[in-house]
Amino acid sequence: MSTRMLRWLLILAATAMLIGLAACASPTPVPPTPAPLPTTAPVAAPTTAPVAAPTKAPAAAQGRTLTVWHYESANSAMGTSWTQAMKQFQDTHPGVTVKFESKGFEQIQQTASMILNSDQAPDVMEYNKGNATAGLLSKQGLLTDLTDVAKQRGWDKLLPPSIQTTSIYDANGIMGSGKWFGVTNYGEYVMVFYNKDMFAKYNVTVPTTLDQFEAAMDTFVKAGITPLSVAAKEYPAQQIWYELALSQADRSTISAYELYQGTFDFHNPAFTFGAQRLAQWVQKGYVSKNSTGIPAEDMGVAWEQGKFPMMISGSWWYGRFMSEIKTFQWGTFLFPGNKFAPGSGGNIWVVPIKAQNKDLAEDFIDITLHQDNETLLGTAGGVPIGADVTKITDPKVKELIQNFNTLTTSDGIAYYPDWPAPGYYDVLVANVQDLISGTASPTQFLDAIAGPYNDYRKTLGK
Repeated sequence: MSTRMLRWLLILAATAMLIGLAACASPTPVPPTPAPLPTTAPVAAPTTAPVAAPTKAPAAAQGRTLTVWHYESANSAMGTSWTQAMKQFQDTHPGVTVKFESKGFEQIQQTASMILNSDQAPDVMEYNKGNATAGLLSKQGLLTDLTDVAKQRGWDKLLPPSIQTTSIYDANGIMGSGKWFGVTNYGEYVMVFYNKDMFAKYNVTVPTTLDQFEAAMDTFVKAGITPLSVAAKEYPAQQIWYELALSQADRSTISAYELYQGTFDFHNPAFTFGAQRLAQWVQKGYVSKNSTGIPAEDMGVAWEQGKFPMMISGSWWYGRFMSEIKTFQWGTFLFPGNKFAPGSGGNIWVVPIKAQNKDLAEDFIDITLHQDNETLLGTAGGVPIGADVTKITDPKVKELIQNFNTLTTSDGIAYYPDWPAPGYYDVLVANVQDLISGTASPTQFLDAIAGPYNDYRKTLGK
């Protein structure tokens, strides 16, 4: 049996299991059309109505344990901020034990439905946002409805509308309208990280158009250097394909794909361009065929070690790079020429329906949103939502936040390509690998990723 066939059998089996779980719920009506992503003021602006600090835990809380799961590295901006939040929770809840368990992104991605439907569910956990992930779990009844809590604690006022999009899901698990099933405390987006020293050595300037970007990569290829550090074993490579597609897309194309607003043809000009151009990038030596076996962690480490001049990935790396890169100067720029970029509010805190300590979980989420923790997240290299920006002075962090503000104020946030359907992350990983390795043509790639998407969309009556 071929590797490609085995992957598809595994994906089909996983999808069948998820549909079986969803079928246990009572039928739900077709929801109203989700609201489009609104344009908002810069999200890092300090809040005028900070969420009040929680009071000390009542006597009934004594002797209880709050179990927290997340998959951010300890020295990332989120990891740094959330460690402080756990300490503050402990200080304000004497007698309550905080049990933190570090998990892997892939681990949670593959097992969430099973874990959250068991007595092993944590009280609060970080989970990936979007229709295919948090939306699916909300549809399956595995997440606690936080709508009333969001209003009581002021989260609905603190989070700008564009950031709320991925916290709110309708009865079909489609983001953008309905009930609160999660809360984020940061923003994120995909950008180009570049090694300033390598750019200077080869007389390359920061590009502002796609043509200039490709000319810069040609310069490195002529010098015997692969321009991009890429991981196609996990999410990064599919985000490069999406960036290329977004270079030709408009908001209606994005809304049709991500939010099912209107019909969607995978052979549209934008998606066709993205597939063809990524295949060309491999042929021209911008992307190595060996990237099909490289995970995201190895991609980031290779770039940190100065082995590649550029890396296209997300703001979640930023704080780590700030603390770990000591041997060269680096910076970032938005994907040249694009109005849109993959991005959204960050991963969300969710409270499993079977959590034993939901009140404590809500207190902890509240603490992560406090202005001091948001400011720490910003100074550590994250994109904060309610920080005191006057305390953020690092030029690199200012650049990070400014680029995100550029996207949010110009309606440039385009979500992520794997969000529309359950199991779609694995579909994209497998088929982008085939596109990069050359075992699938751009047309075959688009046909392959269209099937599971269209099948799921039919179940929604879209």
